[in-house]
Amino acid sequence: MKRILTTVLFFFVITGFSQQIPQKYFVAFTDKNGSPYSIDNPQAFLTQRAIDRRIAQGIPIIEQDLPVNPPYVTAVAATGVQVFTQCKWFNGVTVRVTDTAVLPSISALPFVQSVTRVTSYNSKKSSEGDRKFRLEEGLGKTGNPINKSPASGLSYDYGPSYNQIHLLNGDVLHNLGFRGQGKVIAVLDAGFNGADTNHVFDSLRANNQILGTRDFVEPGGNVYIAHPHGAMVLSTMGGNTPGQLIGTAPKASYWLIRTEDAATENIVEEYNWVVGAEMADSVGADVINSSLGYTQFDNGWMNHTCADMNGSTNPSSIGANIAASKGIAISISAGNEGGTSWQCVSSPSDALDVLSIAAVDASGNYAGFSSTGIVNGSYVKPNIASQGQDAYLCFPDGSFGTGSGTSFSSPINAGMMACLCQAEPTIDQYHLRLAIEQSASQYTHPDSLLGYGIPDYAKAVQILQVGVLKKTNIQAYPNPFINDFAVSLDNQLTGNIEISLISVTGDIVKQTSRTVVAGGGNTINMNNLSALAPGLYILKISAGNVTEYLHMVRIEK
Repeated sequence: MKRILTTVLFFFVITGFSQQIPQKYFVAFTDKNGSPYSIDNPQAFLTQRAIDRRIAQGIPIIEQDLPVNPPYVTAVAATGVQVFTQCKWFNGVTVRVTDTAVLPSISALPFVQSVTRVTSYNSKKSSEGDRKFRLEEGLGKTGNPINKSPASGLSYDYGPSYNQIHLLNGDVLHNLGFRGQGKVIAVLDAGFNGADTNHVFDSLRANNQILGTRDFVEPGGNVYIAHPHGAMVLSTMGGNTPGQLIGTAPKASYWLIRTEDAATENIVEEYNWVVGAEMADSVGADVINSSLGYTQFDNGWMNHTCADMNGSTNPSSIGANIAASKGIAISISAGNEGGTSWQCVSSPSDALDVLSIAAVDASGNYAGFSSTGIVNGSYVKPNIASQGQDAYLCFPDGSFGTGSGTSFSSPINAGMMACLCQAEPTIDQYHLRLAIEQSASQYTHPDSLLGYGIPDYAKAVQILQVGVLKKTNIQAYPNPFINDFAVSLDNQLTGNIEISLISVTGDIVKQTSRTVVAGGGNTINMNNLSALAPGLYILKISAGNVTEYLHMVRIEK
């Protein structure tokens, strides 16, 4: 009977049955022409909190921020497909297709630029997908947490969670009253099973610190009955059970966003990630934590390579850079592939403008499973490290124990980023990130295991407060650029100014210098750049003891 069933199934596959298996495609549009939305009325698509974050950091609202054009979405849906998600940053929609015969009709629409398959016909449950979580959870409850908490002098009774906070000097910020109050963290993960009932989140629920949830894997779904990974991640930030577990940002507020389908691994999850980051932006999140990473998939044609981990190639990395450009501070797990054949960091932690978080043990030593990266000029991955081996957390059943993985080193760090945002609310995300790196244990000699090392958040506060990183008024425009851009210098900069445009591989592709005087009106043009490959570049501006870095994007006309 088994042989007969196998034969019948094979017959349906070779006769076109596979074309009826639901698949997802990303439909990219050519423009946003005729949109009912306008950058002059951002309240129609951004919360006031998101608008305020842009104003505080001097970030303009641009066409990229506009939602996808509704008539385009309606026309695509009219072909018979189901529209799953809308991605304004990539200007397109993810659709669910049950009959591939409709694809030519979609491609023929005059405003459609491309149609790309983003799931696999033969995607297998529990293959690549859940493996990345099993790498972590296999060590759950088996570790031996170190309880170094002193008897008095701290604002919290941290219990066994003390070490992972103290390693970052996070307890110093807590003692100063910076515990994440007034800050919003968006958590992008695979689900938050039990977070609506688990006692470790009692204070979050009692104080309305869980602002909302969203499921982009199954739109309209309940994230509280999905995978438990996100709830464990959340416990290291928002947990508050004195004597057992205190998270790094117990007073912050949280959005719980599901973007990952843990049972499979398809590149559509990277598009989900971007949509999740868009939502985090639109609701005004200050920090994103993502304990997710993408390397290889259930079907080989989707696979990334380590060469792709260059900060600007993969969908989720591109989306992460855009999210950072909106003023969000971003912490992402480096990955747990250090002991595998893959080894290198995963996307989107390779993105230029995020902090990629490696894992160390309780003593600050490199954890062997933590993915390795690269040090190439100003491009350093991973960026920093925190405790990810035998991290103390709460499990969905309410019990406490240890788990190992960069999935936990990242949120431990993300919570501290929120506390630092609270301590220095006028600092933009770029200088916040730079201060964290400068505070780290091996800032002067980064390596491919821990990047700049273990940050000291008490030192980061000092760096920001003494004005070392107070933002100058250097701007470059247009950005993105095609052939030329101009650099407008701070009025107070004087002397010899050197400007270098650097590729992500560390090569200087354009350099110029000029002597300027105080008083303003100093603009330096960077011309004849059309021969450069499209993509991300680093603009370095040096004047005496002041150095600024900006990220520039070259596009084709």
